[in-house]
Amino acid sequence: MSSPVVAEYAVARGKAKSFYDRYERKSELQHQTHFCAGCGHGTIHKMLAAAIDELGVQDRTILVGPVGCGVFTYYYFDVGNVQAAHGRAPAVATAICRSRPGSVIISYQGDGDLSAIGSAEILHAANRGENIAVLFVNNAIYSMTGGQAAPTTLLGQKSTTTPLGRNAATEGYPLHVSELLATLEAPVYIERVGLGDNKQIAQAARAIRRAVENQSRGLGFSLVEVLSPCPTIWKMSPVEAQHWVRETMEKTFPLGVFCDRTKERLAAPAMQSAPVPAPALDELPRILGVADADLPEGHAQAIAGGQIVDLQVRIAGFGGQGVLLLGEVLAEAGLDAGLEVSWLPSYGPEMRSGTSNCHVRLAREAIDSPLVSAPNVLVAMNEPSLRKFDQSVRPGGWVIYNGEEFPADCRREGVHVLALPFTELANGMGDKRAANMVMMGAVLEIAGVLPDASVAAALRHLVRNPRWVELDERAMARGRDLFQQAFAATPPRSSQIRGTVSEP
Repeated sequence: MSSPVVAEYAVARGKAKSFYDRYERKSELQHQTHFCAGCGHGTIHKMLAAAIDELGVQDRTILVGPVGCGVFTYYYFDVGNVQAAHGRAPAVATAICRSRPGSVIISYQGDGDLSAIGSAEILHAANRGENIAVLFVNNAIYSMTGGQAAPTTLLGQKSTTTPLGRNAATEGYPLHVSELLATLEAPVYIERVGLGDNKQIAQAARAIRRAVENQSRGLGFSLVEVLSPCPTIWKMSPVEAQHWVRETMEKTFPLGVFCDRTKERLAAPAMQSAPVPAPALDELPRILGVADADLPEGHAQAIAGGQIVDLQVRIAGFGGQGVLLLGEVLAEAGLDAGLEVSWLPSYGPEMRSGTSNCHVRLAREAIDSPLVSAPNVLVAMNEPSLRKFDQSVRPGGWVIYNGEEFPADCRREGVHVLALPFTELANGMGDKRAANMVMMGAVLEIAGVLPDASVAAALRHLVRNPRWVELDERAMARGRDLFQQAFAATPPRSSQIRGTVSEP
């Protein structure tokens, strides 16, 4: 009896190493991406991953992802990933390029992202000749948000905002990004390719590889524009969409190389491999020529202290309640005390009675993000703000609430609460608008890391009216007293915020 014949097959091309083994965007279907059938993003992702593998730059690559259909690049590419705000990928890529010399920086954007809200960023990044490689996915429409007209929408093309077709008299002409940027002196390589058939796809792969190679060699700014199908929004089958790229889009956006200076361009001089270490904080007065006598009392002690500080505050209320000023005083005092500081406001368009909140962080070490998603102190100046943010407070944290009593259904195990009618208390002192500073006094007692002199300096810097300065100082003192009275029997400071003195 003869033995069975075992066929052997060689895998000619497998999954790129630059992709993650599994895509953990969802708990299920971790073997597939989120793209629609026939979408060009998947094809472009494959070509980019292949280029990264072939050039051997995976461990050096940092990919700046967009807002749009390509937003989930960080779930797919096993490289360094940074997510940029809508249109800001070239600006973010510039910062990374300047701070991480030697890295391969790739910016990935769609047409709504790059050519609309991001038009200034891409124009100036190209004009500076930033050493980044840009992949510009042009499907002539806003896809993720439902099919609005984009700057690249073709004349006559229908969209949700041009239901009768784009009209040059009212919507202008399609924006030719590649041609526009090619008029600049700094870019080294600009090409437009398409995904209309296999021949175009092969050329697109070569162009993408070349752009990444230019970047890895330090030659400067490269951009590859890819005409990409969008079957879902175009309301076509994948095959029809691919034909439309080749037979219709290409008439408006002809393929070709618009700029190629790779042979004449030399690699930019190597930048310093690492930033110069910052001077020690206690050296800053000497460097700036400030005499010790001119420093606020307690300043040097605050700088030299070795406490671990991690104060993350979310302040929320209505516009007009002094939410942002409370955060500014806290941040300014931290800055004066020699701490790392961030202050990030968020507010609605209304001048009064609109929503308003801000994020404040004070730390001894560098702050990684200004966002405070899990505060250890929440200052809620009204009930809607309390209910919106109460559940985000960390266990062991504090909630300071402007109300007669704390709602029973908002109480949480392990979260400290101080609920007082701060507005009425401030009104009794002369002006209800000082309620924010009464609450500020309680925050200062909880934190315990800011010298009185720094708080006073911050207040005088931000509040110029002497009458208000005097009232605010009394209000903060009142807030400190109220906190001490309420928690006389318990330690007033959270271990989350102020740590023990570090070892030398």
